[in-house]
Amino acid sequence: MPPVATIVFAQLLGTSLWFSANSAADDLVRSWQIQPADIGTLTNAVQLGFILGTLVFSLSGLADRFPASRIFAVCALLGAASNAAFALLADDLASGIPLRFAVGFCLAGVYPLGMKLVVTWVPERAGAALAWLVGMLTLGTALPHGIRLAGSGLSWQLAILVSSALALLAAALIFRLGDGPHLARRHGAPPLRLGRVLYTFSIPAFRASAFGYFGHQWELYAFWTIAPALIIAGGLAVPGTASLSGLAFATVGIGALGCVAGGFLSQRIGSARVAALALATSALCCAVFPFTSAWPDWLRIGLLLLWGFSVVADSPHFSALSARAAPPEIVGSALAFQNAIGFAITMASIHLATQWIGNWGLSIAWLLLPGPMLGLLGLFPLWRRPAG
Repeated sequence: MPPVATIVFAQLLGTSLWFSANSAADDLVRSWQIQPADIGTLTNAVQLGFILGTLVFSLSGLADRFPASRIFAVCALLGAASNAAFALLADDLASGIPLRFAVGFCLAGVYPLGMKLVVTWVPERAGAALAWLVGMLTLGTALPHGIRLAGSGLSWQLAILVSSALALLAAALIFRLGDGPHLARRHGAPPLRLGRVLYTFSIPAFRASAFGYFGHQWELYAFWTIAPALIIAGGLAVPGTASLSGLAFATVGIGALGCVAGGFLSQRIGSARVAALALATSALCCAVFPFTSAWPDWLRIGLLLLWGFSVVADSPHFSALSARAAPPEIVGSALAFQNAIGFAITMASIHLATQWIGNWGLSIAWLLLPGPMLGLLGLFPLWRRPAG
């Protein structure tokens, strides 16, 4: 299997850990006797673990001190173990939250390091290659819903254990592949000092890409988290049914097609303009969705799928733009640090969206709208330029 295809496939398998607990949300609410908003707490435990993990990797320089493939493999292995422990040992929020936190911490060595691995193999076409990578992150996020749909009679614990098995396979694939020949440290490059990654925000192109990414993050993970609740609030499915799992899988999973389509388009109009187009489209979906109560079901589902298609299509291009702007010797740290701030932002939007959706209903979409709007504003210095 070609190196990029191997990394992309491993990303799909490894990131299935991310939302594995969300696929069991209905079962957890019933068996643990918790509130639907507590699912947001479990999700935010993953986000917090990821944030702290990326801060450790970036500020310490660990992301660039050791081979990315080795960090990826070890973290996927430990993440699989933490996820399995959640399925087998957790029986309430108090025991579940630390294990979801551990999963998130381990994912900090999977997602950003997967992006760095791509750049070590094909830096000349990073935008298109990262589009496939983030597409697999998206499909990996949706995969637990697909596992529940395919095995609707299986226990929620078994569905989560399948994600752990997939992550183990991801670890083996990347360990065997190793790093690519690019991004070797330049002769005379500055040493990897503690906190040197902060320098990247003095680079205008990196700063514009990062600010666009931060706006994008306000919307993305909150949308993925509340997608099943939006489907229920819109009367498109009822809790605990295969139709809910199927529609949630389609809504999140279609983002993989958005990433791939954006990757192809970026070769014609550039990554910055693809990101701007995706931000504008998802902003339009945010603005319109609360007005759709009287629409036919097929049209509301179509808008939901368009939202899922566009909401993540910009993500790989922020990574490509930031990787291009950052000094080569700290690309891994720069991407991890950008991820850390972006995922800290997701914690606020996830918390508010899961707390308020019961009262706001479909209008919760307006809570997400400032994200893509501010993202467009932050990215403006890059997308106004000629393609490239």
